[in-house]
Amino acid sequence: MTWTITPQQKYPTSGGVAPYSGDIAVAHATSPFISVYPWSSGFGTKYSDPATLPTNTGRSVAFSPDGADIAIAHSTSPYISVYPWSSGFGTKYSDPATLPTGGGNGVAFSPSGADIAVAHNVSPSISVYPWSSGFGTKYSDPATLPAGNGNGVAFSPSGSDIAVANDNSPYISVYPWSSGFGTKYSDPATLPAGTGNGVAFSPSGSDIAVAHTTTPFISVYPWSSGFGTKYSDPASLPSNTGNGVAFSPDGNDIAVAHGGSPRIAVYSWSSGFGTRYSNPATLPLGNSTSVTFSPDGADIAVTHLNDPRVSVYPWSSGFGTKYSDPATLPTGSGLGVAFLP
Repeated sequence: MTWTITPQQKYPTSGGVAPYSGDIAVAHATSPFISVYPWSSGFGTKYSDPATLPTNTGRSVAFSPDGADIAIAHSTSPYISVYPWSSGFGTKYSDPATLPTGGGNGVAFSPSGADIAVAHNVSPSISVYPWSSGFGTKYSDPATLPAGNGNGVAFSPSGSDIAVANDNSPYISVYPWSSGFGTKYSDPATLPAGTGNGVAFSPSGSDIAVAHTTTPFISVYPWSSGFGTKYSDPASLPSNTGNGVAFSPDGNDIAVAHGGSPRIAVYSWSSGFGTRYSNPATLPLGNSTSVTFSPDGADIAVTHLNDPRVSVYPWSSGFGTKYSDPATLPTGSGLGVAFLP
């Protein structure tokens, strides 16, 4: 049996536990395409770039659950680059024998760390590989492929399901997962209203959220081996295209990175949208592309198109004063962000 320690178990939000201290990674549009910084209530000095860089625009980044590896999905072949991580990049792992078929858009490790998934352009739109300090043989494609390019990917917290946000209707495809794809679950009765860009399960696994291109820009459904009836839209919608979505580690909040000012919308969450929190005093600059919470839930990070490319705020049922920007900024639009578990 494999036991997975969730961020909420590791970093409870009460009881006098020290604040999270780890690393924060940003995937971005210009060389070196990935920038990683120590994080302890603020950015430390940027780590040295990997010796072998990703080959082009970094679109998504993920650490393995044990923090020993870091993966970057990027726009040109081999479309996915993975490195050992220990307060710095190790030597890049060999590419998978069967590459994804197009630009890597999203990347995720399974909760056990035994598999790695890449959502990508070009059919089959999703590629998953066994992972054990290197790529194993690619799993067979799902019998029913996602419709159009795969843009985002997420495993459920139990690792028993895998979700792909994709370009064409139904915009979200979810499959049982057990060392391979099961039969695709039925589509939700009420589909997301446009291209799915980002997808996330709640920490309990009881809800699934899709950020998408058309109003209401965010759709959330109960999840229990299938879609329940879509929750009502939030009273105050994001102002434009939903690009990324994340639940807080305790499951009490949901954040949407979106186009148009204020570029980030966060709501209380309890089996439905609660009140939208006030906007941060200092907004992200340029459309926001991805969002994540720190493992202890005490910080929230947003990537965006314009300098400084990444903005991080203290979070405690609302935005605190934005942390100072890193001394060495990511180069080019910020497109993905992840904290070390």
